[in-house]
Amino acid sequence: MKIALIIENSQAAKSETVHAALTAVAEPLGHQVFHYGMYTPEDKASLTYVMNGLLAGVLLNSGAADFVVTGCGTGMGSMLAANAMPGVFCGLVIDPTDAFLFGQINDGNAISMPYAKGFGWAAELNLQDCYRKLFEGERGLGYPRERAEIMRRNRGILKDLKAATCHDMLTVLKSVDQDLLKAAVAGERFQEHFFANATDEGIRDYLRGVVGG
Repeated sequence: MKIALIIENSQAAKSETVHAALTAVAEPLGHQVFHYGMYTPEDKASLTYVMNGLLAGVLLNSGAADFVVTGCGTGMGSMLAANAMPGVFCGLVIDPTDAFLFGQINDGNAISMPYAKGFGWAAELNLQDCYRKLFEGERGLGYPRERAEIMRRNRGILKDLKAATCHDMLTVLKSVDQDLLKAAVAGERFQEHFFANATDEGIRDYLRGVVGG
């Protein structure tokens, strides 16, 4: 699985800690981690939580990523922005129980975490425990298991509902403020990671024009 990491500007100083915790868990399980920034508070490309959501939509809908790990100070803003995108189902994960239940019940494709609220001593251990609960084993099995079938049906209903209420991602990209879009994809490694992994030709071609313009 291709996992994309996106860090918001107010929490960029913790980027290395978050990235190290994610790779320590995900890579031994056979997943690839692609860090889309921010990398340091001094990065020229600064990501707001709104841009986090837009970038998550780009990565998931293009096939550049199978799962997105993002966040902000409280985790709320990035979650809301991500869930505004078509095809993105983002949960707020604070502790390992959240991670386990989101993976088993909702089986979404993105999580948002609080990197300021409650981020204290041994925070990196909580991150690793969350990622382990999320990425170890098979997701979507249901909890409790006897409710697995109704949970599966509800996920399908939610997916259909979102498809009916959202435009497709290419339409979104053409409709949003283009300066906002350019800022969201301006990270120093965006082109390196994105164009090597994206499979949707329409989104890929449109963004090639955006980053090249």
